[in-house]
Amino acid sequence: MPVAEPQKELRFTRAGQALPFMILAAVAFMAALVLPLVLAVVLVRVAWRCARHAYILLSPIGVEIFPFFRPAAGMQVIPWAQIVAAEVDDSRLTLHFTEEKTAGIHLSLAPLSKDRRELLARAIRGRLPEA
Repeated sequence: MPVAEPQKELRFTRAGQALPFMILAAVAFMAALVLPLVLAVVLVRVAWRCARHAYILLSPIGVEIFPFFRPAAGMQVIPWAQIVAAEVDDSRLTLHFTEEKTAGIHLSLAPLSKDRRELLARAIRGRLPEA
């Protein structure tokens, strides 16, 4: 059978390959939408947890320290009677258990805002005058 109009061009495209690439593009687009949303939800939950849960509690019993992960299981209570001295600077709280300051615990104050660090220092100084 002869070609009806030989002067016109015939174009053959890769249409057979287009469908899998369109499907991959749609999946990639949805992943791009979903992943930032999932990440945003996770970050909002972490921020909510940080804002709502205690890190350090000064109670009548002593200093209560709550870790970020599993705070109920990993909570540590240091009775006031065990604390001989305390030091508070811009970056950490140090609780000394001996007069020689050879035993104790260091707590990072990085999770606290700067104004809260000063309040913590004042509260510790009020409980332990030599802090």
